[in-house]
Amino acid sequence: MIRLLVYLFINTFVTMADLKNILTEEKDGVLYLTINREDKMNALNFDTLEDLRIVFEEIEDNKSIKAAIITGSGEKAFVAGADISEIAGLNEVNARKFAENGQDIFFMIENCHKPVIAVTNGYTLGGGCELAMACHMRVATANAKFGQPEVNLGIIPGYGGTQRLTLLIGRGKANELMMTGDMIGAEDAKSLGLVNHVLPTKAEAIEKAEELISKIMSKAPLAIGMIVDCVNAVYLSEENGYQTEANSFARCVKSGDYKEGTSAFLEKRKPIFKGE
Repeated sequence: MIRLLVYLFINTFVTMADLKNILTEEKDGVLYLTINREDKMNALNFDTLEDLRIVFEEIEDNKSIKAAIITGSGEKAFVAGADISEIAGLNEVNARKFAENGQDIFFMIENCHKPVIAVTNGYTLGGGCELAMACHMRVATANAKFGQPEVNLGIIPGYGGTQRLTLLIGRGKANELMMTGDMIGAEDAKSLGLVNHVLPTKAEAIEKAEELISKIMSKAPLAIGMIVDCVNAVYLSEENGYQTEANSFARCVKSGDYKEGTSAFLEKRKPIFKGE
């Protein structure tokens, strides 16, 4: 586990040019991320997790990036889970660090002030399901399969899956899926609230994600970020979500976007938001 400890203290000067297992393409303000380990069913290994950290640090800091879409390479899997060959040697001490590292990276995604949509094609299991749940929305292909099968390995989800799955689909069904290790299809996932939309093919699912992103990008960026904070506050026991909402509302009213939005409404024209 020396490699994991090294990653926890990785040099801050690493950039997206150093990515090992994620392909990126920026188009019209949208950063497309493709988990690129098709021969391994896009399993999350240490390198891929660190790639995600690097990418989301860039997304947060880069003003030209307005949104992100995450998918997996090929047609068989979004991410089929963690790389078992790397976690087989865990002990109690480094297992805790392993879980906390993954949780920290997925918190970055969940708390990103720019919209992040997962396009889940094929197997979306274990760490892959956890990654998808950390995104703000999920668009699935018809062949997508979701599950948290960690119990089959004698462990539980470690990257926030026990928490996010319960919050998304409810205690009873979350217990059932995690305790049995069963997989569910895309339509069942949609009916449970795990997935926003289901499309026949990966290309159509990406188009749907782009449609959602385009609509969101036409709105006030500061308000979008405040919505992320307020929605996430619902699930933080130490935070008063209503106060978070009031504070965020006040921040929005202080912004130039608020003045532009109200002026445009009264003048019966389309607003031009600048995110300030």
